[in-house]
Amino acid sequence: MASAKNHDYHILPPSPWPLIGAFTALIMAAGAVGWMHEAQWGPWVFGLGLLGVLFTMYSWWADVVREANGGDHTPVVQLHHRYGMILFIASEVMFFVAWFWAYFNAALYPPDAEAIGGVWPPKGIEVLDPFVYPLLNTLILLLSGTTVTWAHHALIHGDRKGLKQGLWLTVVLGAIFSCVQAYEYSHATFGFSGNIYSATFYMATGFHGFHVLVGTIFLVVCLIRAYRGDFTPKHHFGFEAAAWYWHFVDVVWLFLFLAIYIWGSDFGAAVAAGH
Repeated sequence: MASAKNHDYHILPPSPWPLIGAFTALIMAAGAVGWMHEAQWGPWVFGLGLLGVLFTMYSWWADVVREANGGDHTPVVQLHHRYGMILFIASEVMFFVAWFWAYFNAALYPPDAEAIGGVWPPKGIEVLDPFVYPLLNTLILLLSGTTVTWAHHALIHGDRKGLKQGLWLTVVLGAIFSCVQAYEYSHATFGFSGNIYSATFYMATGFHGFHVLVGTIFLVVCLIRAYRGDFTPKHHFGFEAAAWYWHFVDVVWLFLFLAIYIWGSDFGAAVAAGH
């Protein structure tokens, strides 16, 4: 005879998604290795693994949404979800710390000063003007931070129309940011390889762009759920997690804009030289 539940925790039933996700991630990694070694099967295996990973993510999170709508996410469970999201964002912070560390280490303590001409940015690098597209993207992200906050406050106060409007604006602004960054990359005079400046520039800003894309998809899912009526003023951690992630993306961009685009530009070099 099954005993009655006398606790606030949600005991998950057996799920196939962790095992399936592990195998599809292995297939994707094997395909990526083959692709990088120019094996003909590499792109196909990578694509198959990627589809498997995406299907696993969709199915697993769909289960989580059903659990939330079924009342399984008690206040204790929601609290632990918040702890998990905080730890995840902390790990993402350390991820970007690594790229900032590489950038500043190369700029301030270059292993081969002659290779970069004794200056930063290195000689021969025509850096991007920080006050054109980077500044535009900064304004776009700052504005998107206000719209997602508007959506959050609208949800808390039961204003579902404001929730949808704020989410729509945030999604559109995120898409515009990605388009502007892609346009900026297409007009950059330096490629990914060849010197430490371009490598650290593209790794830091490119991974941030990837996070913007992920955050935009996160918010699109929240928008779809908002139209389904999933969120309530008291129960909306899925949206709250997306808003936290989006604010994290905003803050990282501000550091990128100041450190890489402004400090690491001709303008920054001129200010440092006292000109």
